[in-house]
Amino acid sequence: MSGRSLPDRLVLLGSKGGPALRPGGPWPSSSLLEIGGRAIVIDCGLGVTRGLVDAGVNLRALDLIFITHLHSDHVLELGPLIHTGWTAGLATPVTVFGPPGVGHYWRRFCQAMEFDIEIRIVDEGRPDIRELVSVDEFGEGHVVKQRGLKVTALRVDHPPVTDCFALRFEHGGKSVVFSADTAFFPPLADFAEGADILVHEAMLEEGIERLVARTGNGARLSEHLLASHSLAEEAGRIASDAGVKRLVLNHLIPADDAEIGEADWIAAVRKTWAGDLTIARDGLVVGLSGGKAAQGEGTA
Repeated sequence: MSGRSLPDRLVLLGSKGGPALRPGGPWPSSSLLEIGGRAIVIDCGLGVTRGLVDAGVNLRALDLIFITHLHSDHVLELGPLIHTGWTAGLATPVTVFGPPGVGHYWRRFCQAMEFDIEIRIVDEGRPDIRELVSVDEFGEGHVVKQRGLKVTALRVDHPPVTDCFALRFEHGGKSVVFSADTAFFPPLADFAEGADILVHEAMLEEGIERLVARTGNGARLSEHLLASHSLAEEAGRIASDAGVKRLVLNHLIPADDAEIGEADWIAAVRKTWAGDLTIARDGLVVGLSGGKAAQGEGTA
């Protein structure tokens, strides 16, 4: 996304972990990273399109999109985001970076929308959306280096998904790392070393039983959560070992439990992390200047 002067900032568009939506609750995973004049979308859970518009982004200027893995709360709205941008006037190339399989998703989305795409090309004179979008499937290591932006990936531990990647974005001496979904994974500390911001998923164990009761699937879901995600204090340990400037707890599990508030997240992570801290909330803006929160909210 280009065409306007961009501050270096992180916008947490969707802050909850998991695909379920509940009345009054937050939206699933998506973030906007504006760095070095580029606006980068990281993950496309439900609500990403509305979140970008609310953050002041012109969808006609979609440019770079990164998907960490193919769980639905990270990829479900990828196609609709690009298609909506296209109907808003998008006519410039978009690159989607993601794990193996994201190309298959995009092709099948275009097949599902074939009637609408074809008729708009003929009736409204739009460019072919299928020719605007290129997909780059990546593995661990180097992802892209372009116009001063460097992106690298680290395979993390998110069973049973094997192709799940933490991402490190660097430009002009600034760096932001996204953990993706992961169990406690010590190598992530080396990957995130010295970052201005580490955006790390977080879970509170005391909320799991109530979450499972509301969602269903009982012991199986509980086993998945405990095996595949990080407790808040474990996220704090990664941040401490990495020596980052600010830790942002995101992809919160549970994120919509009336008995859990920001103070509970802070208390949990303070067992292992004493530095600058932000607890995610939909729409919250975090500045990259020294990693300080731009709005002064959700910080501790």
